[in-house]
Amino acid sequence: MASGVPRPHPRLDGLTLLMLLLPPLFWAGNFIVGRAMRDAVPPIALSFDRWVIALVCLLPFAWRPLRREWRRYWPYRWPILGVSVTGVCAFNVLVYLGLHSTSAANGMLLNSFIPLLVAGLGALLYRQRLGWAQGLGILISFAGVLTIVSRGQWAVLAGLQVAHGDLLVFLATVCWALYTLWLRLIPPQLDRLALMLVQIVLALLLLLPLLLWERHTGAVPHWNREALLAIGYIGIFPSVLAFLLYSGGVARVGAARASLFIHLIPVFGALLSVLLLDESLHLYQLAGMTAIFAGVACANLSRPMPAPHPAKENL
Repeated sequence: MASGVPRPHPRLDGLTLLMLLLPPLFWAGNFIVGRAMRDAVPPIALSFDRWVIALVCLLPFAWRPLRREWRRYWPYRWPILGVSVTGVCAFNVLVYLGLHSTSAANGMLLNSFIPLLVAGLGALLYRQRLGWAQGLGILISFAGVLTIVSRGQWAVLAGLQVAHGDLLVFLATVCWALYTLWLRLIPPQLDRLALMLVQIVLALLLLLPLLLWERHTGAVPHWNREALLAIGYIGIFPSVLAFLLYSGGVARVGAARASLFIHLIPVFGALLSVLLLDESLHLYQLAGMTAIFAGVACANLSRPMPAPHPAKENL
């Protein structure tokens, strides 16, 4: 692995903020659409098809920079393989599998462990230090997530049933935490479109035998107009746009600060439910949203952590 020096972390300017706000919005939509499609499209087929759509959308724009720069990617082949396996392939499959046997509340709660896992694994594997304001911000925003999931009644959390799918979703959050940390091992100078194309191709190669096995078991998609529209949304917004923006955000502000914005998924999920499902916005949701935004703001008061040193952090 080529050596390098820690990359500077700029302040959270308007562009960076937008890059980190849009992915949880798109992923919240993915959660709602994925739940709606769980009986129509099997989980591996859903993951495979979304990346096929993403590949078709990305190929015309990413093919030329990939041909021009492919030799520059080879020194970083192991981090690229790592992020392809964890973030593009394993995370989505595990989430879609898990949501077949766990509740939406459990899924949101487990997903919100990602910033804590990023901070913990970063300290354990890469000796990254967490500033007091970052740690406090993570705890405040996590409390906001608990407020939304529990509907403001802590007895609801005690009544949550642990299902087989909970373990799958938790394994998915570990994969995403590793994906976030390993993204920092790939230089931001590499073309992000070409990098995303490589990740998608690797993920599809890994998913293909799983898809064939799923078809062999008799699980096949049932396509209709709603399912086609849903897979079109998932293939473009949560797949291509969200991954590119999140990758750029990690490169700008670091893994821990970027992952904290994942706490906004239940916030956007609640807002989308109001807009799309005609649900009401409750006081506990507003309180939870306020805590999450306060936690994100608090975390960005701290001094950013240094980037991992590529020379020491091979996969």
